[in-house]
Amino acid sequence: MDIATIIGLVTAIGLVITAIQMGGSLESFIDVVSMLIVVGGTIGATLINYPLKEVIGTIAIGLKTFISKVHDPKATINELIELSQIVRKDGLLGMEAQVDSMDNEFLKKAVQMTLDGQEPSVVDDILYGETEKISDRHALGAEIFMALAGFAPAFGMIGTLVGLVLMLQNMEDPATIGPSMSVALLTTFYGALMANIFFLPMAGKLKTLSKKEVLVNEIIMAGIQSLAAGENPRIMERRLMGYLSPKDRTTSFD
Repeated sequence: MDIATIIGLVTAIGLVITAIQMGGSLESFIDVVSMLIVVGGTIGATLINYPLKEVIGTIAIGLKTFISKVHDPKATINELIELSQIVRKDGLLGMEAQVDSMDNEFLKKAVQMTLDGQEPSVVDDILYGETEKISDRHALGAEIFMALAGFAPAFGMIGTLVGLVLMLQNMEDPATIGPSMSVALLTTFYGALMANIFFLPMAGKLKTLSKKEVLVNEIIMAGIQSLAAGENPRIMERRLMGYLSPKDRTTSFD
């Protein structure tokens, strides 16, 4: 569970609701017509812009902003250093006993291919291709959320125009002015709210998670190359620590 996402949503929504209640009634900000225009229009425009399969897939990708399992780069380096010490002592086949206990599927696949005797260049090509596909999927998910963030305020403006037209057409009936003006203003409010509390932040979080996952995969690819070459664990550690910022670099050796 990504605590930061939960805290952010609760804080943003909670403060907006609190501000509304301090200045008036929450019920006055609920309008079904405005919601239909903004939500329906945003979903419809997104389905026009992207294939249905990709839009549905984005739901699963979006859940990663709440339930993300990105492995820690530093912990991954430490795990690779432990493997290198095993290889130095027992050879590559010594890693076989460690495979089942690995919780990183990418690392497990990389080690298993190495144990199966695949050429390092082949292993590198396969892992690199998989990393590219992961990055592409995340980029598409972020792109769709960015599109949603653009459509929502746009349909908010469309709703505002609809409300203003209805109001101007019925100026002789004062009773209709209030509801029409409500639609005009609330659609803009809903569009801005959806874009800035949900869609834009989710797109940003997906980009951040993608960068972290790609970084971990790059560390694993470099580590597997070192393992296959039988590189000294100290040299391997220095090489892999280069992927981290200076303040995060440590050593397992005295």
